[in-house]
Amino acid sequence: MPDTDTVTADPPPGAEVPRRRPALSPSRASDFKQCPLLYRFRAVDRLPEVPTKAQLRGTLVHSVLERLFSLPQADRTPPQAKELLAPAWEDLSAERPEWIELFDQDDPEAVTSWLSSAEQLVDTYFGLEDPRRLEPEACELHVEIELGSGVLLRGYVDRLDVAPTGEIRVVDYKTGAAPREIGEAKAMFQMKFYAVVLWRLRGVVPRQLKLMYLTDGQSLAYTPDEGELIRFERTLEAIWQAILKAGKTGDFRPNPSKLCAWCDHQALCPQYGGTPPPYPGWPEPDPGEESVLDRAD
Repeated sequence: MPDTDTVTADPPPGAEVPRRRPALSPSRASDFKQCPLLYRFRAVDRLPEVPTKAQLRGTLVHSVLERLFSLPQADRTPPQAKELLAPAWEDLSAERPEWIELFDQDDPEAVTSWLSSAEQLVDTYFGLEDPRRLEPEACELHVEIELGSGVLLRGYVDRLDVAPTGEIRVVDYKTGAAPREIGEAKAMFQMKFYAVVLWRLRGVVPRQLKLMYLTDGQSLAYTPDEGELIRFERTLEAIWQAILKAGKTGDFRPNPSKLCAWCDHQALCPQYGGTPPPYPGWPEPDPGEESVLDRAD
């Protein structure tokens, strides 16, 4: 089915590509809430980060599930899904050849064993639902809308299910285990972000927000209401205003937490004795487009 909610399209060959207006995505909004300096490093400085094998595996599994739903319903079986793993990885690594360098080139089994771990996640998915009984409206759906306050929201929905009665279910695949309280709040923040965008685009409050954790085979489902989405929309507007304020002054302060242990930028963080690069100024941040790695957690 056509991606009717995508408001951007690829320009014709040779056409000038306009500079995309800065927007707020679930990942970047979550970055700013976690640590304003992390937001700056990622969205303004655009510092490179080395992906982990777990992130690559998540990207691969997302690609496989997207391809699985492009098949006829009767063909959406575990063996067929496993057959999609190798070609999906070939395509992904061809687009980003530097990802191959994360594997030991002297070990011929390095990629094979890693693909086997991805296969286990695919197996777990089939324990959660039968894709032969589903016909999603869209997978990897690009959604974008400008709120009345002027905040531009942009993101990707893993899967959108729409019932014949018009009820909407938003599905997100997580290739890790079901999180503890902090991780669960972060995941639900992302889902409420999508719920607000879809509600404003379609005029329908999603009936269910569903997170599927493929490491331990658990699901988390939540039903939002309109009042909750109104309040969350205000939260997003407040986050964007705080980002704009920090952008004008360059005052993106670090917010130390347990999550610092997984940050790629400790060497540049004042909390760890580092010095951030010179502030490049505003308004040239990342346009808010989430990468495949952002969407694979």
